[in-house]
Amino acid sequence: MASGSKKVIYAALVGNALIAITKFVAASMTGSSAMLSEGVHSLVDTGNQVLLLNGLKRAQKPPDKDFPFGYGKEIYFWSFIVAILIFALGAGISIYEGIIHILNPRPITTPYVNYIVIGFAMIFEGLAWYFAFKEFTKSKGKWSYITAVQRAKDPSIFVVLFEDSAALIGLVVAFLGIYLGQITGIVYFDGAASIIIGLILAGTATWLAYETKGLLIGESANESIVQGIRELASGYDNVGHVNEVLTLHMGPDFIVVNISLEFMDEAMADEIELTIEKLDKDIKTNYSRVKRVFVEAEARKVSSSN
Repeated sequence: MASGSKKVIYAALVGNALIAITKFVAASMTGSSAMLSEGVHSLVDTGNQVLLLNGLKRAQKPPDKDFPFGYGKEIYFWSFIVAILIFALGAGISIYEGIIHILNPRPITTPYVNYIVIGFAMIFEGLAWYFAFKEFTKSKGKWSYITAVQRAKDPSIFVVLFEDSAALIGLVVAFLGIYLGQITGIVYFDGAASIIIGLILAGTATWLAYETKGLLIGESANESIVQGIRELASGYDNVGHVNEVLTLHMGPDFIVVNISLEFMDEAMADEIELTIEKLDKDIKTNYSRVKRVFVEAEARKVSSSN
């Protein structure tokens, strides 16, 4: 999964860097507010890819004394920072630039330069989007796309997919703003397009922040894994009842499992020890993302009624 994530991020990084340069050149030549907002958008996206790559690298650090479960949550932290930057820089600057352009409108010169840049940007962004979408489709399995975003434990791929989707929509808005301003002579369309681009980025950032927040504060493994572990544990002869299965993602590929089991009264201490050892091995064999398993021997908790 990390390899696929890096490929997606590198593709987006190269594409966004090249697009940002061309957009800023076009904005300086034409005076378009919408094109300047798009340049800021691509520049922010480029910086975001660098942050995601940094998060992936730091997440691979081995466990140590201070972080015994490793650094897997680094990717969650940096994904959340990316969402904040999209909102603060991308959306904030775009909306500000649009308002300034509406208050002090200026006609766009040589608008065809913008059309050429938007055309090339659509191609580059489209290729990056397709690559991210292909990787996301591969990783989502049988889930729907919305469900896959909600349940995904590696945010780096869907962060890039969201960014590229917002970029493509933003390019369409920029084109419409420039084109309508050209054919109608109404200079306010360009500034309005910049504001709309900012609102698109704000919405994208809000959704990304919401989806990564759960992973950052501590999200359980998907229900299919939890249920599978429960069924696996209940299949042992010495296990009378599975009280509780608690899971926690310490990273996209690092799950901690804590199981509360009630063992049979006649089970000897050495038999319980062998059962726990075998259960630990079987869970890790069936679910490769599970790295640590903790088993608690507890009596079944029966709720009392008045």
